[in-house]
Amino acid sequence: MSIQDSGSTGKAGVKTLAIRLEPETHAQLSLIAQLRGHTITDELKAAVDAHIAGVKQTPELAARAGSVLEDIEREALARRTAIATLFGDEQPAPVAAADVPAAAQGAEAPRAAAEPSARSRGRREGSVSGRSAVKDS
Repeated sequence: MSIQDSGSTGKAGVKTLAIRLEPETHAQLSLIAQLRGHTITDELKAAVDAHIAGVKQTPELAARAGSVLEDIEREALARRTAIATLFGDEQPAPVAAADVPAAAQGAEAPRAAAEPSARSRGRREGSVSGRSAVKDS
């Protein structure tokens, strides 16, 4: 779970994240931090930064990100259409291919249905595996 941190650090927009570690993992991480003269938080930040840097180099994930962008554009068009239908006769301007980020173009064949996926509907409805979820701001 991640929440907006309004603690004593004074850093606006900083998130606080709690994780659970096995006792052996925590002991090893504590020892590594101590030997390096760092805090556990410093070690975790470095590990997360390294993980993100590695993920950015993964072409498969970039293709999936393109597909997600396409889903977002389809859902936005559906919502604009619903608002226009509900509150007026104006039809929303269609999303042109030039408006879709380059990462989304050609990443994967677009899905035929304009209906959002079950996963995105679940996210939008705030549920995860039948449980209520806390959304980040």
